[in-house]
Amino acid sequence: MRKLVYIVLAGIMIMASCKKETGPVLLDNPTAPVLTAPSANAQLVLLEADAADIVTFTWTAADYGFQAGVTYTLQYDKAGNGFENPVALATTNDLTVDIPVETLNGAMLGAELPDGVVTNIELRVRATVSEFVDNIYSSVVTVGINPYLVKVVYPQLQVPGNYQGWDPSNDNTVIFSKLSDDKYEGYIYFTEAATEFKYTVGHDWGVNYGDDGNDGTLDKNGANIPAAGPALYKLNVDLVKLTHSYTMTDWGLIGSATPGGWDTDTNMTLDVATRILSITIDLVVGDIKFRANDAWAINLGDNGANGSCEYDGANIAIAEAGNYTITLDLSQAVYKYKIKKN
Repeated sequence: MRKLVYIVLAGIMIMASCKKETGPVLLDNPTAPVLTAPSANAQLVLLEADAADIVTFTWTAADYGFQAGVTYTLQYDKAGNGFENPVALATTNDLTVDIPVETLNGAMLGAELPDGVVTNIELRVRATVSEFVDNIYSSVVTVGINPYLVKVVYPQLQVPGNYQGWDPSNDNTVIFSKLSDDKYEGYIYFTEAATEFKYTVGHDWGVNYGDDGNDGTLDKNGANIPAAGPALYKLNVDLVKLTHSYTMTDWGLIGSATPGGWDTDTNMTLDVATRILSITIDLVVGDIKFRANDAWAINLGDNGANGSCEYDGANIAIAEAGNYTITLDLSQAVYKYKIKKN
């Protein structure tokens, strides 16, 4: 068992300079923050008429036993997920944060919470002082939240490049932050055999990111990012960590309802202008999914049987044998599919 030691901030800096590879330090019984508002089991009914109002979240200070500047991150996840995929609602050095109803509503819709009904989410506060000190977390507070239906305008990141004339004002070549958390994703078709591109925040070059060295780390005003093509690419950007990735994709349909079963994909055809994939195929009673590159690393199913896709989502049922036309739309923040029996 590790020996717990008290340590002052100066000591942390010494350890950082002398032996950075030792990893986080575990302090003896630091006091975690306590989320004080909203209260446990509160019901947050969001109304469009109140879109400009604010919802206030508050917590007590973390205590590490020494003077330290603490960064607090308010996180949420769907109830029962065990914070496997926590999403940051806000990051601050204060003990309170005000989130507009409109912003909170958009985040909940982006997380695919149903509108018009109360769904439980879990909230917690993460406290951070240094990469050399373990993060500490408040106890989890469960609240119910009822978002209202509205067309969500997701934050977007422009992707200018030689494939579209280096035009940052082109809103057809963008990727989206579905959860409004500065993490962006989208699919773009690169038309050039040797594509180069960058990312811009907004419709001009004022804030732009490239990648010096093409090592997956974003650099302000950095070098153009090289990619092959023509192909449909999956782009991911994290503007908090300043990292990015891009993956060439070729999509197919797979499942017990398809001619190839769960062993072999049947290729789909891409409309490069709309970024909609389609296939006309004979199916039997069974299940289907969408997957890229004849592998399971990137696959889409439907957890809610509502026509929108999630990565590693549930199988999509085909209840009746016949000839079908199936489409998969990867052009927007929410990926949607349609199944039509011919």
